[in-house]
Amino acid sequence: MAALRSVFKAVLRSSSTQTRRQLSATAGDGHGALAEKWRMLSFLIAVPGVAVCMLNMYLKQTHHSEERPEFVPYSHLRIRTKAFPWGDGKKSLFHNPHVNALPDGYDEDHE
Repeated sequence: MAALRSVFKAVLRSSSTQTRRQLSATAGDGHGALAEKWRMLSFLIAVPGVAVCMLNMYLKQTHHSEERPEFVPYSHLRIRTKAFPWGDGKKSLFHNPHVNALPDGYDEDHE
């Protein structure tokens, strides 16, 4: 029984060593092919995808009108429970008077 156990351990040891050698040899050979595959995927899929997205945004920007939407005083938007700690307390930190409305209308309409 002890002899069988030692033979079994020797077989396992040699097979695991051979498997490790095969895996490490395969990893070295496959690394270049994998890198080439990802490089080709980047050039064939990622670059054209970015170009299509840029074209889409350019076309949308050319058809975009500069008119701001009409102010509608919805009760669930622009809720101010306390004043902002800067300025007059009504405007957010990055307030744009042309785009961002105050609770009672656009900034330019009040002046």
